[in-house]
Amino acid sequence: METSPLPTQFSREATIYVEDFITRLRRGQVIEAKKVAIETVNLMRHVISISRWDNVTMLVELIKSVGRKLVSAQPRELLIVNVICRLLRMVEEESEAVEFVEEEWSSREPTREPVSATSNKGSETPAMGLGQAGALLTRNLTEQVTSQLEVETMTLLGFKKNIINEINEYIMELSNIEDDIAKNALEYIHSNEIILTCGRSHTVEKFLRKAAAKRKFHVIVTECAPTYDGHEQAKALAACANIDVVVIPDSAVFAIMSRVNKVILGTRAVMANGGLIATSGTHIVAAAAHHHATQVVVCAGPYKHSPWFPFNDDRFNILLSPDAVLPYREGDLVNTVDVVSPKYDYVPPELVDIFVDSMGGHLPSYLYRLMQENYDDAKDFAWNIYDQ
Repeated sequence: METSPLPTQFSREATIYVEDFITRLRRGQVIEAKKVAIETVNLMRHVISISRWDNVTMLVELIKSVGRKLVSAQPRELLIVNVICRLLRMVEEESEAVEFVEEEWSSREPTREPVSATSNKGSETPAMGLGQAGALLTRNLTEQVTSQLEVETMTLLGFKKNIINEINEYIMELSNIEDDIAKNALEYIHSNEIILTCGRSHTVEKFLRKAAAKRKFHVIVTECAPTYDGHEQAKALAACANIDVVVIPDSAVFAIMSRVNKVILGTRAVMANGGLIATSGTHIVAAAAHHHATQVVVCAGPYKHSPWFPFNDDRFNILLSPDAVLPYREGDLVNTVDVVSPKYDYVPPELVDIFVDSMGGHLPSYLYRLMQENYDDAKDFAWNIYDQ
């Protein structure tokens, strides 16, 4: 995918800001999901504020061009496309409101002063022969054009202000998303239950902590080798008095699943069909839970809903260094085998029972409705991004 040039209305300051964010993306300095989403929105707010655009079409092309440039820098980062599509949907909704105001204004009959039939004809020349009638017509036309320009200016300024306000509200929503999801914890976690979770997830951590404020239960955490993120999750949960935490190896998941009451998972992204792009090892946990008829609950905010379908599972995956699985010091063995260490697993939707976000619980089959509300026609940008 080639890097598209930035629009001509881009200021030097905006270009520097975009290039700085792209550099940090490529270096892996912005990794955590929530941070990626918030920084992308902050970038777009800054670009929209300082760039020159005169209409909705220019604004949409501005957002799309920056989105293409960010995606070309990190093609496997789904959250960037999700945020860009959400912003395009905001612009679409706001432009519909502006069009309604303009239609209301244009439907009004302009007030014109009556022209007397006995008005002075003036001189015989065409340029000077308009007299009083010509002056009145000229003044009416001038007032009408001036009024229209004032309305257009006020509409554009109001439109820009409303867009910035919408983006600010979206940033607040992203900042509080984990706490909003955690408010539903008591509906899904009950006293003395055994909960199993996989790897490190700040959303799941807050979800469990919120339930532990009023209930006591047990949590089993898989270690998620070779990154061993599960140890960090267990350490964070162990600080809570009402949670008894146990860490198990990934190989023990199937054996322990018969004792588990509920599986609660985090995810990097939710695909359009309800499948998950989650940390490596999640698929094993979900498959074992499906075999034992154990409920699988996924905590994910709306910003993780991707309009893409997983036609190619590897497109959205990242291969890590295999050194953690098979060290290079094992020279004789390294030369005879191929070791693959993927960062994410794809979990099909049939292994997920319910999604929990800030609005409550949803079945996987209902996700299409949520994505339609959040993205609508903006989904076309995501579908065509690799063809640009």
